[in-house]
Amino acid sequence: MTEPTHDEAHSGALGERLNWLRAAVLGANDGIVSTAGLVVGVAGATDDRSALLTAGLAGLLAGSMSMAAGEYVSVSTQRDSEMAALAQERRELREQPEAELEELTELLEQRGMSREVAREAAEQLTERDALRAHARVELGIDPDTLTNPWHAAWASFLSFTVGALLPLLAIVLPPPDWRLGVTVVSVLAALALTGWSSARLGAAKPQPAVVRNMVGGALAMGVTYAAGALLGAAGV
Repeated sequence: MTEPTHDEAHSGALGERLNWLRAAVLGANDGIVSTAGLVVGVAGATDDRSALLTAGLAGLLAGSMSMAAGEYVSVSTQRDSEMAALAQERRELREQPEAELEELTELLEQRGMSREVAREAAEQLTERDALRAHARVELGIDPDTLTNPWHAAWASFLSFTVGALLPLLAIVLPPPDWRLGVTVVSVLAALALTGWSSARLGAAKPQPAVVRNMVGGALAMGVTYAAGALLGAAGV
């Protein structure tokens, strides 16, 4: 009799990789939508290739730098908080080890262990690595995988840039009569892909995510194109 396989992943490293993949997909999605809205809006006012290219490149650079800077600041703040929490825990373990052992015991009890088993587990974890035990059980932090702001910044920069390149190339490469149609179709197809990917990474049904992405992107392009057409007609 064959034993049933168990494919569910419990690795913290795997969870961390999935988080980065999800962030990359969302960053690419932002690049697609924001740049598509920008270039389609400009296309509503003019069909000049230079103007479209300039607007698209400006949007790509501004968006990617903004995403990178925002992610760096956000993750740096998170890392500072994690480091401060670990420093405080290290100090408490040094100054009041018995109280910390009791605290760890109570935390394990709250997770369903009996008092005796929780105490024994707390003692063993403390002997092995007290700081790591408290970091994981009490703080929910893995000291071995603290967030890296530079990694987050570069990931956001690259994913946004890759996403933004699609509408930029779609609006400047085809002949004038084809630009808008090619851009809209390619953007909607890309948004369907990013919606499907984000849903799969989150183990959710892909159809709602795909529909949300495509409707949101279509709405953004429709609004900006209408605004550009009105401004162009007004000679602004």
